[in-house]
Amino acid sequence: MVVDFILRLISAVQYHLYTALLFTWTDYKTIFFPITVFACATAPAPARSCSSLLWCCIWVWLHQLMCNVSNQACSREEDKVNHPWRPLPSGRISEPQALALRWAIVACCVSLSSLYDPELVRTTLGLTAVTFAYDELGGASNVVGKALCAAGGYISFEVGATTIIGTSCVMDFVSVTSVIISGILIFTAIQAQDFPDVEGDKAVGRMTFPIYAPELSRFLTLFATITWSVFLSWYWQVGPISTALFTSFGIHVGLRYYCWRTLEADRKSYLIFNVRILTLAPLGTPGNVVWLMAAHVLPLHARTSVLAF
Repeated sequence: MVVDFILRLISAVQYHLYTALLFTWTDYKTIFFPITVFACATAPAPARSCSSLLWCCIWVWLHQLMCNVSNQACSREEDKVNHPWRPLPSGRISEPQALALRWAIVACCVSLSSLYDPELVRTTLGLTAVTFAYDELGGASNVVGKALCAAGGYISFEVGATTIIGTSCVMDFVSVTSVIISGILIFTAIQAQDFPDVEGDKAVGRMTFPIYAPELSRFLTLFATITWSVFLSWYWQVGPISTALFTSFGIHVGLRYYCWRTLEADRKSYLIFNVRILTLAPLGTPGNVVWLMAAHVLPLHARTSVLAF
């Protein structure tokens, strides 16, 4: 009897953990890893302990789950086309259950933030407000609203993660400037995530930049990745080789979006936009070159001069 109960409990826990994984799966490359890297790079006097990094990872993941559940609870029809394996279209959870779960996770996020630092609750509430505006108030349904909400969401994530990683809860000039620049970057380049989802967005009547202006959106994505690569390299005063590598990567990403326009090409371009894996053949060493994460890690040079080469 007891054994059966334990087995059922283990099975239920596995089921729900896998459901949570499915909710968050597509955003590890866009939220979890870039935000964590950003916090480690920009935090004033970053903590050297594993506990701070663990706190940061838990905080970012739980808040990401909150955003993912909220978004997917309002986009079931779109996900039937673009992501049929997600919990709602696959039938693992119903829409009312997802909406209830969303608000339960908000309570968990507030509790976690207050447990670490009561000041962090304001960041959680800010992210919750942005998410509500995006999903319930129609922010996702127009080009400018979506970009503003995305920028606000990233800023909230970055402020929270940077506060946790740093030994001081006060952000200095470098970290504040980094957050502002990152928010503007996301505002001008967020359309990169919409190209692979055009069919699903059309199915639910959502107006995204690639649907509203197909040619212009691709040109501006090319322009944005190149311009940001040059500007960030100049602003953070990284070395010539670092500048050449980062700028070349930005050109490559932008040209992919502009020149290759099939669904599969757009999916791969978005993957490369976030995570690009290269092999450094002359050295025989595999290296991860990440455009979005590289953009987020460049401020580290202001503190350590690590990219002076």
